Amino acid sequence: QVQLVESGGGLVQAGGSLRLSCAASGLIFRINAMSWYRQAPGNERELVATLTSGGSAEYADSVKGRFTISRDNAKKTVYLQMNSLKPEDTAVYYCHTEVVTTSLSDLGVWGQGTLVTVSS
Repeated sequence: QVQLVESGGGLVQAGGSLRLSCAASGLIFRINAMSWYRQAPGNERELVATLTSGGSAEYADSVKGRFTISRDNAKKTVYLQMNSLKPEDTAVYYCHTEVVTTSLSDLGVWGQGTLVTVSS
């Protein structure tokens, strides 16, 4: 019904940068919030950043000043620019979006996840 496809993960040295992308497709009437979560081995999934349809952004304290979330509404895509990466940023990063479908149902959708590995 609605799909999210993520890209941009990989291996980077500490201090480096990566940009994640997440494109939504399917029976979408409207996209509301778009967010990025991450889950490190042995840890619970945590919210990294969220961006509302109105453009308000919120960040986890651990990434403030280093990560930037943005979206292209025409492309139905959300981005996460990650700078000054640290080994503790190593995790699987998941995109999540809240949409209204063409049948006017509210739906929360997860991406498949993309691995980010930061070496020291």
